Amino acid sequence: MAALLSVDRVSKRFGGLAALEDVSLSVMAGEIYGLIGPNGAGKTTLFNCMTGLYTVSSGAIRLLGQPVQNSKPHRIVELGFARTFQNIRLFSNMTALENVMVGRHIRTRTGVVGAVLRGPFSCAEEQASRQRARELLGFVGLAGKGQALAGHLSYGAQRRLEIARALATEPKLLALDEPVAGMNPSERREMGDLFRKLRDAGITLLLIEHDVKLVMGLCDRVAVLDYGRKIAEGTPEVVQRDAAVIEAYLGGEPA
Repeated sequence: MAALLSVDRVSKRFGGLAALEDVSLSVMAGEIYGLIGPNGAGKTTLFNCMTGLYTVSSGAIRLLGQPVQNSKPHRIVELGFARTFQNIRLFSNMTALENVMVGRHIRTRTGVVGAVLRGPFSCAEEQASRQRARELLGFVGLAGKGQALAGHLSYGAQRRLEIARALATEPKLLALDEPVAGMNPSERREMGDLFRKLRDAGITLLLIEHDVKLVMGLCDRVAVLDYGRKIAEGTPEVVQRDAAVIEAYLGGEPA
């Protein structure tokens, strides 16, 4: 089976600092893939290289076999790779519905002139986007919250709204950067259920998360970074027993 996303010997340097060194991994369609490691291990740097926010110093990144390293972020989204961020980046003074509709713009065809003139095609497309945004709010558990300002939603609801906005771009692959950070155990379990629901809907997930228990109970495969290098990759059972992982991240002795 061909990989949906492949990372081949990617390195990223900031001046004399090597943030990533020869990292390779592959994400298969239909799986939940976890990326863990200590603070400063290079996880978010790798996400930023994958999604076009950073250029790579060397190596290749392919989405559905197509090279995307150093592509513009909007081009990567158009190809079906969306993401959320570690720090919430919503438009706080816009409604939840409007935030999701922003995500739909990458899939609409109305230009500036059409938006100003408000022709039949423009109006129909806007109505379709509005309806799809409502459906996505319901999918992530925010039905009835469409008219609430994003900035007035609870922290957990804002996290869900970010996911709905990313889903509005129609991704094949969704990367989530610490999506349950700051949540209580009940909220984390509910988010885990949402991630499984996303996979069941045909969306492949790539997950950075410090909650090792969640990752090990949710992910099909896991990669571990330490000081910018991949030190392990495999099923959760294999990774948890890896001596290098235990020493670098998990702590304690193998079970």
